[in-house]
Amino acid sequence: MPQRHTIRHAVELVSVFAAGPGGGNPAPIVVDAAGMSDAQMQEVARRYGHESGFVLPAPPGSDCDYEFRFWVPNHEMPMCGHATVGAVWLLHRSGRLQRDRLTIQTRSGKVRVRITGHTAEGAAVEISQPAGRIESLTEGQLSRDEILDVLGISRAQLAPLPIQNACTSRVKTLIPLTTTADLDSLQPRFEKIETLCERIGSTGLYPYAIFDADRQIFDARQFPRASGYPEDAATGIAASALSFGLLTNGMVESSERTITIRQGRAMKRPSQISVRFSFDTGLEPGRPDGCWLGGPVCFEAHAGTPS
Repeated sequence: MPQRHTIRHAVELVSVFAAGPGGGNPAPIVVDAAGMSDAQMQEVARRYGHESGFVLPAPPGSDCDYEFRFWVPNHEMPMCGHATVGAVWLLHRSGRLQRDRLTIQTRSGKVRVRITGHTAEGAAVEISQPAGRIESLTEGQLSRDEILDVLGISRAQLAPLPIQNACTSRVKTLIPLTTTADLDSLQPRFEKIETLCERIGSTGLYPYAIFDADRQIFDARQFPRASGYPEDAATGIAASALSFGLLTNGMVESSERTITIRQGRAMKRPSQISVRFSFDTGLEPGRPDGCWLGGPVCFEAHAGTPS
C-alpha cells in the first residue's frame, strides 16, 4: 500500500502590539496554511490558547493577494486585527512580499494593508478597517444594573457617557469607566459574560477609561463573549471600534492624528494600539471613511507544527 504523508504546517509565534517586555497579544501564525482543514486550524488555536492566523492563497477572481482565516479555541472568527498585523509582518520578514500595499480576503470582507516603514524589529504594518457603526444601548436593551453586576462595579464607577455597541468588523460593547484605576481593578463575573453579550448582540465587553485626553490616549480591557479564554491582551478590532465611539462622543478629533489605545496591563502584558482615521474617499467632508490600525510586532518562537 502507498504510504500516507501528513502535511505539517509550521506555526510561528509572534507578539503583536507589545508596549514593553512581555507585552502584546501572542498570535500563533501559519504563513503557509494551504491544505489545512478547519479541524487542523482550530487545533492550533486550542493548543496555544490564543487567536491564531492562517495564510492561504487568494481565492480565484478575488483580486486579493492572500486569504487570511482566524480561529480561537472555540470557533472561527471572521476577522482578527492583531493576527492580521502579525501575519503580514511575518510574510515581510520571510521575504514573501513583493510590494508595500496588499489586499487581504477575510471572512468579514477585504482588508487593505500597508507597510509604512521599518523598525529594529521589522516592518511597520497598518491594516484598514471601515467606518465604525455606533449604537447607544437604551435602558430597554440593557440594564445598567446588569452591567454593574457582570463587571462587579458600582454605579459611581460608570462615567456619564453612553454604553454603546460599536463595530468596524465585530461588535464590541463600549463601557465608559470613571478612572483607569477602576478599569485596572475589574474582576468580572466571567460566567455571565456570554449570556449578556448574546442578548445585546455583542462579541465582547470593552470597558475603557481616559488616560490622557489631550494626547488622545485611552486605556481599555477586552472580555470576549466565548473565545475560550477570559481576556485579551490587545484587540485591534475593538480598539478601532472604540475610536469611532470616542469620535461619536466628541472625545477625539476628526483628523488623522493618532489615537492610542493601551491594553493588557492588568494581565501583565502591556500593549499599545495606534489608530488613525482615514479620509480617502471624501464622501462626507470632515468625516472619516475608515481607519488604519497598527502597532509593534516582535518574534517569539518557531512554535512547532500541528500534529
